[in-house]
Amino acid sequence: MRWPLTRLILLTTTLIALPAAEAEVAEAKPVPDPGSLTNGALPTPPDTPVPSRKALKALVERIANQYGVEIDLVDAVVLAESAYDPHAVSHAGAVGLMQVMPETAADYGVDSVEALFDPQTNVRTGVRHLKRLLGQFGIGKAIMAYNAGEGALSRHNGFVTYPETQRYTHRVLTNYLRRKGIEPYSEKARALVGVTLTPAMARASGTGRTTGRRILPSRLFLRTRPTLSDRALDPGLHSVGPKSKPMFELRRPQLRSAN
Repeated sequence: MRWPLTRLILLTTTLIALPAAEAEVAEAKPVPDPGSLTNGALPTPPDTPVPSRKALKALVERIANQYGVEIDLVDAVVLAESAYDPHAVSHAGAVGLMQVMPETAADYGVDSVEALFDPQTNVRTGVRHLKRLLGQFGIGKAIMAYNAGEGALSRHNGFVTYPETQRYTHRVLTNYLRRKGIEPYSEKARALVGVTLTPAMARASGTGRTTGRRILPSRLFLRTRPTLSDRALDPGLHSVGPKSKPMFELRRPQLRSAN
């Protein structure tokens, strides 16, 4: 008896990691859609006086206290993000003291890019975002997620390896730990921040970010033969249990000669 053959076509999509030289993904601060910004340009800082460093540090301290986030940590983030420049704008469109992306700000009810140049609005939004990350990931991973994005943290199994993020994380956390009188490379530091800092992180070179390129789906042909009757091939009627049989068995394909 000749078994009927069922041919299954499985469409597979392959993702290939490309070097950063070809493309770069900035998840935490993605390049904005030109249509989302006026005339496709980056946000323009206002022509207004910049508050003194002392006033800005007092603002950071007040808002950090308000939301229950450590002042030393917020201060270290602000230093790494903007060096306390409320008019700072990144090439990706991140704005202000804590380099908040307009898309992130919208999650916290700030729908105006111009509003992010206001130090109070910017710090409040950034601190709220940081607090959420801290509650979800802990100190070290939250800092990585603040820079690279939560998706990147997940894909890297909780430790982002982008050189840019490595340098950023090292800078923020070593600054934070030393203010607390803790040696950054000590076991005490690791226990506090939840990640292991190394001197190599500070020397990580390149952006090191990769992206995926979607290529044309390949087709995988599988030959199967049913092991049961036609009636039993109905999944709704297929019985289960120790004596049940598989619905299909895979057959090794026969390779054709190249001639």
